[in-house]
Order: sequence, then C-alpha cells, then structure tokens
Amino acid sequence: MSHLQEALQRKPLQYDKAGDEHYNVISAFIKSLRGSDPDAALYWMMRMIEAGEDPLFIARRMIIFAAEDIGNADPRALQVAVAAKDAFHFVGLPEGKIPLAQAVTYLATAPKSNASYKAMLAAAEDVHEHGTLPVPLHLRNAPTPLMQKLGYGKSYKYAHNYPDHIVDQEHLPK
Repeated sequence: MSHLQEALQRKPLQYDKAGDEHYNVISAFIKSLRGSDPDAALYWMMRMIEAGEDPLFIARRMIIFAAEDIGNADPRALQVAVAAKDAFHFVGLPEGKIPLAQAVTYLATAPKSNASYKAMLAAAEDVHEHGTLPVPLHLRNAPTPLMQKLGYGKSYKYAHNYPDHIVDQEHLPK
C-alpha cells in the first residue's frame, strides 16, 4: 500500500510507445544529437527511459545516427554507439543508462557529415534507374583459362602498385 501511495504522488510522464508522442520524442532526441546539443539529447534520452522506452531502441537509433549523421567525419562514433549498446545489453538497468549517456554526449559533440549516407542514396537511385549493368571486363575475376581468353581481368590495374593507391581506371559500368 505504501508503494502504491508513493507512485500515485508522481505525475506520469506523457509518452505513448505506439503513438505520436513516441515519434515526437525520438525525433527531438535525434535532432538534438544532430544539432550538437548534448544537454537536450540527454534530456530526451532520459525522458524516454523514465517513461518506459526500451533502451535498446534508443541504442539502435544512436547506431543509425552515428553512421548516417556523423559518418566519416568521426568513424569512431559508430564504434562508440555499438559499444554503448553492448554495454547496456551486458549491464542492464539501471547502470546501463551510464554508457548510453556517455555515447549520447559523444555523438552530440562529434563532427557531423552525412556524405556517406547521401552517396548511398545516390548509388541506390542509380541501381534502380539503370538496373543490372554488366561488370566491366577488366574488373571481372578470371579463375579459368576460358575467362582469361574472354578478356576477364585484362588490363586491370592493381592499386597497390601505384603511388597513393590511386589508379586511372573506370570502376563503374558504362
């Protein structure tokens, strides 16, 4: 009875895991990370956790964020996000909030670049627009004499044989 009386004195947090507020709060969390605001990102993370959100959902969103919004501006960000997920999975609540919070502050303050994400979308658009174009002959594997005779692998330039590993050869289909 004393636990029930104590619980009734607290105002419940507005958060519906399947409705609009769920999406509003996760959106605020991601946009706070993207906007390099660690205080706001921590607030939104704790609001979700305290309202009963699965912390692994938050960790998954941080992993996506690290790859999509930080990318190669700081490749360690993805490692940090995955490590926080693993740490939470290993430790659980309540202490698991600590590595999640550490990852949030890291991700929020990391340099940002979505260049890899944008390049991925552009490549996917090319694939859908042009379909299955043939692999250029010089890029094809030639494990048999017949394939070698057909020109597979002919004139391929092995990048490690060139300064800075940069070669002047086409790697895309026509």
